[in-house]
Amino acid sequence: MTERTVFCARLQCEAKGLNKPPYPGALGQRIFEQVSEAAWLAWRGHQTMLINEYRLSPIDPKARKFLEEEMQKFLFGGGELAAVAGYVAPASPD
Repeated sequence: MTERTVFCARLQCEAKGLNKPPYPGALGQRIFEQVSEAAWLAWRGHQTMLINEYRLSPIDPKARKFLEEEMQKFLFGGGELAAVAGYVAPASPD
């Protein structure tokens, strides 16, 4: 079976695509068609950081709306990402 590739909206290059839409509805289909697996995994890490730093509950409708808006900005651009005061990315193990 051949590997599915997409032109990734985040990475701005051809890259390995996702196996299935990772999110429901039209937004999930858009992500499937325009976002690479690597960009989706980067979003998942960023989402985890947002949930932890802002102490969000994924079942809270306001938190879900916030995360969906941030996901769209992260994956497709079009806005400033939410800042996390004092967050310092972990040093690479190199």
